[in-house]
Amino acid sequence: MILVFGGGGQLGHELARLAARRNIVLAALPRHQADINDRSAIGAALVEHKPSLVVNAAAYTKVDHAETEIAAALQANAHGPAVLASACAAANVPLLHISTDYVFDGTKRGAYLETDPTNPINAYGRSKAIGEAGVRQHQPRHVILRTSWLYSEFGQNFLKTIVRLAQEREALRVVADQRGSPTSTRDLANAILRITPRLAAGEEVWDTYHFTGSGVTTWHGFASCIVAAQAPLTGRNPTVNAISTAEFRTAARRPLNSEMNCSRFEQTFGFCARAWAEEAFEITQALVLTQMASPAHVA
Repeated sequence: MILVFGGGGQLGHELARLAARRNIVLAALPRHQADINDRSAIGAALVEHKPSLVVNAAAYTKVDHAETEIAAALQANAHGPAVLASACAAANVPLLHISTDYVFDGTKRGAYLETDPTNPINAYGRSKAIGEAGVRQHQPRHVILRTSWLYSEFGQNFLKTIVRLAQEREALRVVADQRGSPTSTRDLANAILRITPRLAAGEEVWDTYHFTGSGVTTWHGFASCIVAAQAPLTGRNPTVNAISTAEFRTAARRPLNSEMNCSRFEQTFGFCARAWAEEAFEITQALVLTQMASPAHVA
């Protein structure tokens, strides 16, 4: 049994969907059922479900709002993971915790390794770095899985925003000087479910790992792929213009380089993600077809 906290988010939804397809026993609890800051709620969930592994997919992810909603970001991303890790340790249940590329400052020229020092440049990244430290401190039997540029058919994310804007505008302006690896929740959920048996069995693979879509692009490259994928289905083909970070001001600073080396994960678990462009193209088309089949799109 896998117990997922943060089951209402895009990764939680994807884990539940994929587990159901594979007949894997998994319970995904949204925040209103079990808040990771509530030790008693966590304890009750652990007693009820008796999991062999806990996955923490709960997080505050509004990067720009975190600059002013600092307490909320810290509560969800820093304090909560420590509480959850402590409860898991007391119950002797291993923990898989999801983290982010934003723990790095983006100044490295090459891909970040797990051993590179963290130096977040925004409030969201700082809260996630503190959360990682809390997990390490309170539950030695953990895996921290850092990922980046997460997207899916669920929730709010960059891919869904670009699909919507492609229907509304003749031209898009997208940042082209920030590099990273788009990662689908489908790939990430697949990775989690593939490594679950080894973690549940107590293999000595406890560590921090990177897992992202294969290959590197920019937000502009990602957007261009999304527009190209939806165009044959919608007939919409807006121009995607490249701009600099300086031309697109946001409340929170973003790392210019979010590329992460995923070889440790591949060598340990024998699995890597699909090429990001293939995955993004496929998921974009699936999303658009679903939207076109919905009642709102029927004349």
